[in-house]
Amino acid sequence: MKSSFSRNFSTAATILLLALTILGASFQIQINNFLENTTVSRLAQDSEVVANLASAYGMVGNLHSRELLLNLDVVSQITNADIVICDNEGYIILCSGDLGGGNHDGWQINQDFLDKVYQSGSYSATGTIRNLYEEERFVVSAPIISGQQRLGIVIVSTPTAGTRQVLDKISNIFLTVSVFVILIAVIGVVAFARRETRPLRELAKTATAFGHGELDARVKIDEDCSVEMEELALAFNNMAISLQKSEYQRQEFVANVSHELKTPMTTISGYVDGILDGTIPEEKRDHYLRIVSDETKRLSRLVRSMLDISQLQKEQGIPEEKKIHFDLEECAGQVLITFEKKINDKHLNVDVNFPEHPVYTMANQDYITQVIYNLLDNAVKFCPDGGTLGLSIREGGSKAYVSVSNDGDTIPPEELPLVFDRFHKLDKSRSQNRDGWGLGLYIVKTIICCHGENISVSSKDGKTEFTFTMPLVN
Repeated sequence: MKSSFSRNFSTAATILLLALTILGASFQIQINNFLENTTVSRLAQDSEVVANLASAYGMVGNLHSRELLLNLDVVSQITNADIVICDNEGYIILCSGDLGGGNHDGWQINQDFLDKVYQSGSYSATGTIRNLYEEERFVVSAPIISGQQRLGIVIVSTPTAGTRQVLDKISNIFLTVSVFVILIAVIGVVAFARRETRPLRELAKTATAFGHGELDARVKIDEDCSVEMEELALAFNNMAISLQKSEYQRQEFVANVSHELKTPMTTISGYVDGILDGTIPEEKRDHYLRIVSDETKRLSRLVRSMLDISQLQKEQGIPEEKKIHFDLEECAGQVLITFEKKINDKHLNVDVNFPEHPVYTMANQDYITQVIYNLLDNAVKFCPDGGTLGLSIREGGSKAYVSVSNDGDTIPPEELPLVFDRFHKLDKSRSQNRDGWGLGLYIVKTIICCHGENISVSSKDGKTEFTFTMPLVN
């Protein structure tokens, strides 16, 4: 598997090489076309000048004169091109290279070539001319015309090798420059790739450390890192914080469950062993069996509560098909009646404040009944003898506000944010004697949040009040 550095480097190198190849090929084509067009254009001008010069000599019958040959030689040296004059039958009569002697006397060019020149008026081509040149050349021919009479043709040519040499020199220069560009680019890409992949290596290192149990490991964000890398690092750090919090909660949950289960299990085991081995007298067995039964029921309630919480968290919200239309006043009143005995035993005053008309909502009635039950159970439990228990429902906007209150000791301000936490008890020193597990308010908040609503608590001036919201439905 390739690293990010090698991927970035190979990608950049491929793109650079491809760009230079395309640029070099197109540059060579353009230069080659330019050189060919320039050469052919120059040869065409030279052929026209020589044709006019030969036409002037032909008018006086001096087409074979040495003076014309001298002129051809001068023009050939100036233009660096070979000049040949042929008669109407294609025989070479003058050649710029034959000043010292007629090396081409009696040579004849192809008749087809001669006909093309006469037909087109000016003919250009690239290649070889049989019986004249063996190497490849740029060739431009023009007819020699005196009046209406055709006297022959002029052939002006130059080897293509000269153009190839110029093109090769330009290609060498381009290749040399390209090598330097590639070297500089490689250095730049290596430096850039290393700088860009350094945060990724840091992220991988931090993730590895986090995976090995270092829950406080975090990615350090440099000021010069890219926006995408900064977003990735922030996302990782937020995820790490969330996982660390979840892990701490899990550890706390396990510790709390272990702590809460330890005492009743020890009590049950001790009393059962005492009955079995005869330590507990027979006349007291019923008493201790009732204690064992109560502890067993408490354990059953704990398991049931934890199952309820697990189900609510699994659903992640109350499905619409499980919600019904019901009256909050009737629901709260029925729950309050179930506490009649406990209220009378503690001689509590009950302050009920409901609207004079029904207050309808859309929710899971069983869950809302459990919420009101848990809140009333806590209120009755912590309300002193002769105190006041409050239950009220009021409307505000599109919400119904249900409040349960009680007199008594207030909750310390530092404890208020924790009252809805799982297994949290206000008086931990007496948790063994309390009829509860610290799950009631946690279940209450879970149910309310699953309905998409809110719950709050206030505790001051000797009064504690829990208030939750529900949607109003006509």
